[in-house]
Amino acid sequence: MNGIPLIGRLVKRELRASLGQFGILIACIALGVAAIVAVVSLSRALTDGLTREGKLILGADAAFTLIQREATPAERAALEREGRVSVQILSRAMARSASDESTLVEIKAVERAYPVAGKVGLEGPNGTKPADLHALLAPDASGVAGLVVDPLLTGRLGIGIGDRLRIGEAEFRIAAHLISEPDKLSGGFGFGPRVLMSTDSMRATGLIQPGSLTRFSYRLDLGANADEARLATALDSIARAVPDAGWQVVTRLRASPGLERQIGRFTQFLSLVGLTSLLIGGVGVANATRAFADRQIPRIATLKSLGASGRFVFFSALAQVLAFALIGIVIGLALGTLLPQTALLAFGDLLPFPLQIGIYPRELLLGLGYGVVTATAFALWPLLRARAVPPTVLFRDEIAAPHWRPSIIDIAIVALAIMAFGFLVVETATEKRIATIYLLSAGGALLTLRLVSALVMRLAARLPRAKNPILRVAIANLHRPGSLTPSVILSLGLGLTLIVALMLIDTNLVRQFRATLPGLAPSFFFIDIPSREMDRFEAFLKAEAPGGEVVRTPQLRGRIVEMRGLGASEFRGVEDAWVFEGDRGITYAAVPPEGSRVVEGQWWPTDHRGAPQVSFSKDIADNLGLRVGDTVTVNVLGRRITATVANLREIRWQQIGINFIMVFSPNTFAGAPHTFLATVTLPRGTTAQTEIALARKIAREFPTISSVRVKEALAAADSLVSQLVFAIRAASAIALVASILVLGGALAASARTRQRESVILKTLGATRSTLLAAMIIEYSALGAIAVIFGIVCGVAGASLVVSGLMRLEFALPLASTLSMAFSAFVITIILGLIGTWHILGQKPAPYLRHA
Repeated sequence: MNGIPLIGRLVKRELRASLGQFGILIACIALGVAAIVAVVSLSRALTDGLTREGKLILGADAAFTLIQREATPAERAALEREGRVSVQILSRAMARSASDESTLVEIKAVERAYPVAGKVGLEGPNGTKPADLHALLAPDASGVAGLVVDPLLTGRLGIGIGDRLRIGEAEFRIAAHLISEPDKLSGGFGFGPRVLMSTDSMRATGLIQPGSLTRFSYRLDLGANADEARLATALDSIARAVPDAGWQVVTRLRASPGLERQIGRFTQFLSLVGLTSLLIGGVGVANATRAFADRQIPRIATLKSLGASGRFVFFSALAQVLAFALIGIVIGLALGTLLPQTALLAFGDLLPFPLQIGIYPRELLLGLGYGVVTATAFALWPLLRARAVPPTVLFRDEIAAPHWRPSIIDIAIVALAIMAFGFLVVETATEKRIATIYLLSAGGALLTLRLVSALVMRLAARLPRAKNPILRVAIANLHRPGSLTPSVILSLGLGLTLIVALMLIDTNLVRQFRATLPGLAPSFFFIDIPSREMDRFEAFLKAEAPGGEVVRTPQLRGRIVEMRGLGASEFRGVEDAWVFEGDRGITYAAVPPEGSRVVEGQWWPTDHRGAPQVSFSKDIADNLGLRVGDTVTVNVLGRRITATVANLREIRWQQIGINFIMVFSPNTFAGAPHTFLATVTLPRGTTAQTEIALARKIAREFPTISSVRVKEALAAADSLVSQLVFAIRAASAIALVASILVLGGALAASARTRQRESVILKTLGATRSTLLAAMIIEYSALGAIAVIFGIVCGVAGASLVVSGLMRLEFALPLASTLSMAFSAFVITIILGLIGTWHILGQKPAPYLRHA
């Protein structure tokens, strides 16, 4: 037979005749593809926006940041040889009003060149719009310098423009409100409202102390026409001139690496949720393909009788299925492109930079690839079965499907399709380890669900013959040929597993922030405590909070420049490579810190006087390939210090105490300037008023020490987590919709068989109520099995993530879990009855006349 042209004609004819019968397949593919394309397109728009607006976000072509020290004359000269340089001093401190109210603020001290790119949004008294930032920051006639502050600050302290407040040892007046910062994203996450001041004002506060957590960021502007080659040349020249500067370098090409990394991680998570929707939709593809193959039995038999080979039958049927899948893919690509545009219209004003969402060929190709591979993988098995059946069996295959044993080649074809899907998932993933775990978990869940459905069918077939005819019909429907059992258990079980797991994960996260962590965490964190003030400060805390527990720890900032003899750039792309990005908090200790335990190696003696040693977090060390005996080199205050890894620690971060990834032996930093961190845990039952009163006393007595009230910080984190949870739940709802579609498709696919059975049973005397009761029992059994499996697997998966990955205590909220299980159970029964209700009204006579 003339293969390809004939296949084309068959596809064209099928598209006209069977479009309605493939509606579920089209909807399932469209839904999954749309979810994936929408997520990756939005992510692409965000990352492109970060790159395109890099100079605006960073406020320069490049930023060179030092912690705890200013640039030396040689370092600054190296920068100034390449272009215009302006400095920003970044710190945090307590702001105190005249009424003794205080709060933590994020300080940005700027020179007159600020901002290099973009404009600062200002609002003066009575809604005026001042134009000159630096005129506002300058001292007035009385010598009091001005501040431009976030409106959140004046709201918290109950003051307004023109009022005065103290930061550190200096007094200021509020000159205007800060509405927007062009370079806000480059500053990272802050604990308090922003305050802008001049660099001269910053030096007057007394906050710049040896070892204080102050960042000096030198912004280099190469001019309006500087291209990437000019930027690369400048960076190379600076690196050669001052190779040991030890600063963190960020360019406009990656103006916010931290945000970019978080966008990538969140994108991957949402993409995996979209992939789950696509996998559930794949079950719908398999159902639709099986129903299609059953409907094509006379046509396939005719083709084979006329000499068509099994290969021709297989490829013609596959081409027809893929043609309908392609319609779903095109719809999904269109929806996936439009959804980010809709999101931009709704939430675009919340972004700190203009976002332009376009049509991205690579992301569309990715969606196309996922759609084609998923449709192919799930369609292969029923089509291979149809190919293998001889014509004589096909002509009489109306009631029972013949026994079919797949060949090694059949299994290899399906395995190749599954491997292609896995390769696509892993190769396009931001974090390949997570993608691999997802694939193994999803594959295990699908296989387990299929085994569960086979076990249910086998058990139902072996049950003793029930005396009640209604129960007998219901049990027979569970294991008969074309039973709904595999489809319902697969689609509903997988969808419910995802929904339950996500619900329990976010419930446990919220519980941690609202119930558990406030009980474990200290009442206050104190930062930037000068060494000379530490003893007096501790004595003050013990006097003012006699029942409180005070913990103190020295702190420095250092940047990892080498590990195992390899430069930081060699670890790019490795999991946990973020530890090389910028400065890390480090400390020294004679004994292991509280909240951690040594699991490999030995802790150094308390009087260690030998070569520097370091203790490292085990989880991060494992991901970086770091072992006991390896070396780590850090740059601290411009000095390179190499230490040997003496031991690895398991750290319990959920206790929110003071802990560090790296802890050095005490002799490593002998004589180096540093500050202290401290916490105080007040007795249980201490009121919020008592905590606030203590914070006021500390701000008044120690104006240069910053305090963070932990409950406020947890509330801010809880708000952020709640927003992320909303996005995750919205994405997971797509998986639930896919499950419902698949369930509906399975019901539609079985309609022909059920109609024939209904007619036969009515002919034998069954009433509508009898058939309805049998269906209710059948759907109740299927719903119960799927719900039990979904709940068990969802709970197990959530427990693994919460306890194993997040290292948090897992709690099972029985009420909400059982409520979700009951809802899914009821939905199964309702959808089953809706899908088969019309069958109950069919009269036997017309069917018997045409049988």
